[in-house]
Amino acid sequence: METKVDLSIIILNFNTSSLLADCLNSIAVTEKNGIALETIVVDNASTDNSVQVIKDNFPWVKLVASKKNLGFAAGNNLALKKAKGEFFLFLNSDTLLPKKIFPEIINYISQHPKVGALTVKLVLRNGQMDSDCHRGFPTPLASLTYFLGLESIWPKSRIFGRYHQFYKPLEEVHEIESACGAFFLVREKVLREVGGWDEQYFFYGEDIDFAYRIRRVGWEIIFYPSIEVIHYKGASSGLREETADITKADKITRLKAARASIEAMKIFYNKFYRHKYPWFVTTFVIWGIQIKGFLRFLVNRFKS
Repeated sequence: METKVDLSIIILNFNTSSLLADCLNSIAVTEKNGIALETIVVDNASTDNSVQVIKDNFPWVKLVASKKNLGFAAGNNLALKKAKGEFFLFLNSDTLLPKKIFPEIINYISQHPKVGALTVKLVLRNGQMDSDCHRGFPTPLASLTYFLGLESIWPKSRIFGRYHQFYKPLEEVHEIESACGAFFLVREKVLREVGGWDEQYFFYGEDIDFAYRIRRVGWEIIFYPSIEVIHYKGASSGLREETADITKADKITRLKAARASIEAMKIFYNKFYRHKYPWFVTTFVIWGIQIKGFLRFLVNRFKS
């Protein structure tokens, strides 16, 4: 007889052995209150000692060691084949959980049948909220105002602040459009309905795609700010200033991640928005993505 599992925690790892160990240690000391957990780590062909660290120190972790870097979506889907929980938590390896987290969020989502997914308040090392845990969808207008910096000038504007939607009550539980893949709690029933992660995406964009499909079939996604999770952010890709001092990502990894982030924008737009807008809007959007991609590539090409 199989042991009942309430929550499957799925962590994708790529060359973040030290951060991964800290993340797993934080999971180990959380209060369970009768919640049966399983933790699955998919290692995406790391070249550091991640696999050995798990084998030596975390025997309770179910390790899936991929011989190839499959990317975020495909790596998570690999774990889904082994997960048995009623709920699935997709968690980044560069996060640290508070002790009191699982009973509260599982209780909330269990008592709200319309809620298909939930995220918490992600906090960066500098103490500020990671804005990507509270996002709207990247419509052409939302993307334009964000990339032009208009959101940073008028963050609470319902016109210029559409991408991160800071005009909503950030200290209260409320519905959002998209959660961040760093902490994405989903019902098993939702996964059966919408499917897993779209493997067209290698890195970046797949969480917004996932959220879009969840909301499209009528499920709510909730922002639950009373729980705070530390997020180092960008340790695997090496693209973020927040973790420039601790990332192990080399130039090849950074350039690959930069290309993937731009490709993700194209995939999402073509998949969900191209048919909604006239050709000249699409032309403008694609050119904008190309220019942003070129600039991002240049920055990482000449970074030491």
